[in-house]
Amino acid sequence: MPLNNNKPTPSSLSISRRRVLGAAACLPLLAGLPALHAQELTDLARIKASGALKVAVYKDNAPFSSGPANAMTGLDVGLAEALARQLGLKLSLLPFDAGENMNDDLRNMVWKGHYLGYGPADVMLQVPVDRYLINENRQALIFAPYMRQVPVLLLDTRKLAEVRTPEDLKGLPLAAERGAGQASLLMGYGGGLLRNQVSIHPSGPAAAQQVVEGKAAAAYVTRAQAESVLATLSPRPEHFQLTELVLGNIPDRGWPVGMAIKAGHKELGQAIDAAVQQLRSSGELLALFQKHGLTLTAP
Repeated sequence: MPLNNNKPTPSSLSISRRRVLGAAACLPLLAGLPALHAQELTDLARIKASGALKVAVYKDNAPFSSGPANAMTGLDVGLAEALARQLGLKLSLLPFDAGENMNDDLRNMVWKGHYLGYGPADVMLQVPVDRYLINENRQALIFAPYMRQVPVLLLDTRKLAEVRTPEDLKGLPLAAERGAGQASLLMGYGGGLLRNQVSIHPSGPAAAQQVVEGKAAAAYVTRAQAESVLATLSPRPEHFQLTELVLGNIPDRGWPVGMAIKAGHKELGQAIDAAVQQLRSSGELLALFQKHGLTLTAP
């Protein structure tokens, strides 16, 4: 029903908020009336009102998140469950395919949403806490490191007792993950010294599996990827060892990994940070890593 310019009728108060706001300039009388809806909720209050915490995790990213969308497993899945429980919410996982780079992933899953119509989530896991990445993505808040990714060489000591320099690997079959920085550095070392020895595999665990199956003498992967494969062996053979191998500009101590939320969601950030601290101090975070056969490395 159209508004009466002289006096608002009871039925006029039931019209949409958009129409009331549009007519506000012409109807000063409405300015003194009670709000038609509750004030807009804060970020954390909105999430709590929904009853669920939406957490974005990568697809096909073992040992962190892998498997069918309705039955994913991995460290990040367990962490997402624990975070939701700490906040008194149910978990709503939002698995997604990795984009061309981390900037794409943060845009699609944290602050804007994917052009195909899904996202953003409330929080995204497995985000490098990197100064350059932070500066490039001001629309996202990257925080709450919960682990450290460390590059290692999974070595079969029956084929090579130790590795002191990359040259020690000459003539041996090697394995690495497609698209990973470790693969690029391994193949590019010394102008391609080891290139023809490296077989490329869909994932880090798949590359590590090559060593377990005796098809490669070593695999250059992350500690978590190597440990997840070794955890399936009972007992673990002593001839499989993890050793450092410094190549190029990959830090030998690795890089911290945390979470990302939309910039400005300060209450949510504080709640998540407190939840992570509680999980760490209670020992639940350590137990979660141990459950998956992984080492909890200080971020």
